Amino acid sequence: MKPWWMDGVPFKCQANCGRCCDEPGGIVYLSEKDALRISEHHGMDVESWLKRDCKQTIDGRYILQSRDEDEICINLDENKQCTIYKVRPQQCAAFPWWGENLATERSWNRVVAECPGLTAEDVILVDGNSIRIQIFSDRESSRGFRQWPVKGKKIK
Repeated sequence: MKPWWMDGVPFKCQANCGRCCDEPGGIVYLSEKDALRISEHHGMDVESWLKRDCKQTIDGRYILQSRDEDEICINLDENKQCTIYKVRPQQCAAFPWWGENLATERSWNRVVAECPGLTAEDVILVDGNSIRIQIFSDRESSRGFRQWPVKGKKIK
């Protein structure tokens, strides 16, 4: 049986929203590709960028830093705009298509209630294959990485 979302889901990210990023205590896991792309965007080597803008979880995976004062992502500005939007982490780009959001009707209903992009008048139908790709991107980010350089792996 195919997943309920495979027939497509109406969605369009809304301008000046930022609600999915404006979550105190939110965790953004990073893939190796994310670290390379974002550090290059900042004109830094990966190790220096990781020290400046990231921290490691208890199990050692790298995540983006949050601001000390409110625990919101350091890349969300006062206008709720992502300052690295064009190179944002895969996990951010994959929202709302996270496996945990699509797993149950209850979890999906919670996302629908919080995300105006799922109920806006200007939604477009996102096809199931595009959703599946985003789910895999989120999984890759969630696996994360624990050291740089990543040994035995070529990153493109």
